[in-house]
Order: sequence, then C-alpha cells, then structure tokens
Amino acid sequence: MAIVELKVPVIGESVTEVTLSSWFKGNGEFVNRDEPICEFESDKATLDFPSEVSGKLIYVANEGDDLEIGAVVAKIDTSVEGGAEAKPAAEAPAKVVVEDKELVPEKAGNTVKPAATYASGHPSPAAAKVIAENGLTNVSGTGKDGRITKEDAEKAAANAKATPAPAPTPTAAPAKPAANSAFSRNESRKKMSRMRRTIATRLVAAKNETAMLTTFNEVDMTGIFELRKKYQEQFVAKYGIKLGFMSLFAKACAKALLEKPDVNAFIDTETNELIYHDYADISIAISTPAGLVVPPVHNVESLNFAEVELAIKELAVKAREGSLTLEEMSGGTFTITNGGIFGSLQSTPIINRPQSAILGMHSIQERPVALNGQVVIRPMMYVALSYDHRIIDGSTSVTFLVRVKELLEDPTKLLLDI
Repeated sequence: MAIVELKVPVIGESVTEVTLSSWFKGNGEFVNRDEPICEFESDKATLDFPSEVSGKLIYVANEGDDLEIGAVVAKIDTSVEGGAEAKPAAEAPAKVVVEDKELVPEKAGNTVKPAATYASGHPSPAAAKVIAENGLTNVSGTGKDGRITKEDAEKAAANAKATPAPAPTPTAAPAKPAANSAFSRNESRKKMSRMRRTIATRLVAAKNETAMLTTFNEVDMTGIFELRKKYQEQFVAKYGIKLGFMSLFAKACAKALLEKPDVNAFIDTETNELIYHDYADISIAISTPAGLVVPPVHNVESLNFAEVELAIKELAVKAREGSLTLEEMSGGTFTITNGGIFGSLQSTPIINRPQSAILGMHSIQERPVALNGQVVIRPMMYVALSYDHRIIDGSTSVTFLVRVKELLEDPTKLLLDI
C-alpha cells in the first residue's frame, strides 16, 4: 500500500491557518489527480483543494476543523485504481432510501446524513446555503467543471416551489399544548466561520488601534438622477451595463483622493512612516452569505464609468459565489460601503485597516430643502466619512467630503475633470 499525505498548501503570505469548510468527496471514495476533494475557508476567500495523486481518499481532518499551513488534511492510497472498489465490500455501508433521498449510515455512534454530492458537481458556499435551506437533492451545475452556482440553486428552489406538494395525510389532532409552551427558552450554538472571526477581530482592532472619527454631509442626487435618466439607454446600448450610483461615487472619491493625498495614505506602524499613493484602488463592500468582503477596483482614477461598473459587477458575482482569489481580495487604498441598499438612513462605518478612511452611502429619500429662498422637495442622501485622525486632520476630512458632494451634485465636473 502506497500512502500519500495531502497537506494544507501555502496559500498566501499572511495566511497561517484555514478552516476545512466542506468535503466534496466521501471518505473511502476514489479520486482522480487534480480533482477537488474539499474546500478551505481562509481569512479572505474560499479555495478548492485538489488531490495531488489518484487513489482512495482517507479522511484525516473533519469539516469545521481549523488547520495550520502544512497540516495533513487527508491521505491517498495510490494502490487503489480507478476501476477498483474504493472500499472493501465488508466495509461498504448499506444504502437506505427514504422518500427518494439516499442516506448512507456511517460508523456506529454517528447520525445518518444525506449524501454530500449534488448532481455532477459541488456547490459554491452560497449555493450550498440555498440547497440546505430548501432541502434540495437534485441540482444541476452550470458553472466551471460542473460546479453548482448560486443561480443554479435558486432556480432549482424556484422550480421546487412551483411543483405542487402532495396532499397531506390526515392525522389525529395534536394534543393541546400547555398554557405556557409558547414562551420558548431554547438556545443553540454554532461555531463562527473563519471569515466571521476574522471580520470580528479586524473590526475590534480598527476601533481600538485607530483614532477614528466620522464627519457627515448630505448630497442632492437630482443631478445624478437627471444624468442617468437622459443617458441611461445610450450607455447600456454602448457598454452593455447600466450606469449605477457606485461608479459615480467611486469616480468622485478617486478624484478627491488624489486632491487630498492624506485620505489616501497608510501608516506603517513599524517605521512610523506615512505611505502615500498616486493611484486610487477603491475597495467596494459586498455582502455575501459568508460575511462582508471588500475587494478593490484598481486604478479607478484611470477607468471610465463603464469599466468601473463592469469591474464591480464581476467582483460581486465572484464574491457571492465564493470564488474570489486572494489576489482579487488584496490591496485597496480607500473603501466605499453602501448601507442604503438595506435601508440605512445614517451610520458610522468602521475603517478598513490599514486604510485611513471609508465612505458610507445611505438611502435616498425625498426631503424638503431650502433652495434659493424657497422650500423644494429633493432626493437627498446622507453620506459619512469615517477617518483615522492620526493621519487626517478635521479640516482635511471635511473638505474631502465637501469635494465629493460637489462632484456628485454637478456630475458634469466629473466628466470634464474639473
């Protein structure tokens, strides 16, 4: 018997530990070389882990285990060939079919659980969540190498809901519950995901290790509404994507960042030096089932509006499928987060370290405002700039936000670069 150990590879310079989030192949199954056998969750992204050789898979680690770089994940018995039985007949568990769902009993003491394979591929983390929530058992994957995407899972869930359920079998009326049974006292525990733990650690560090302060302003969105209404159809016809608010905010921030370089700077805590950037890599906060991620769009100052929109769309799709790479998650000199899509009217966003500032967008609401001595109704948005007061003075933060406001209220200045 030739046994090969599969170890957690070096993923990135800053990654020292990963979590085994899910197995794609069962214990004892035959796997081919370069076939993904499990998924790792790191601080920044999820990664497929392929087998280095072909043979019978032998589990060493379990789902949910935290593994250091270099730790053994599994072993491969290379003496087992593809056509051979991966498990001896005596060890093969009997299959039980209940309501067309195949269940495989595990070793004594373990509970019976549904088979982990969905159709020909394996689901992304977002797809797996949809599958679990809807109890799906037959989902076809349209992603790369048959991978099940979130869209595949949502489509299967919609089809399942559209299929009428069989009429329920009449049963005896349940016993009347006790008078106080409605007051539940149940509790449950769930291990925090690695991404959630990392988010928690970094947010606490940002609060404790920076002199964070927030300044507010409001933006009259009338000019942006008129611009989009007038040119949206032509924009879509030429570029194949809508002109959204995010590209306008990103371009306005990029211009203001180059004018106010302190807002675009970092502190190197080891040398007590300020690191300035002559470019604007703007991180865009994206909400995913696993947590918030902030991949950057690089060189926003040099991109046109369509290029910014396309870059954000690509990052958002990858983020929600859990397929962002570490390289795509790295960098960023400034962050924009939009709580308005969830209905937030005003908030104080927390700095995304090591960056020195973050802009918070919020809901757009029609409000009465004074304009040229008259009260008029305008679509208004509160904006917030949280900043590190160690680098950025109050006057700098305020003038930066006022400049962003000015560019958004008169977007022609953005187009003319004035």
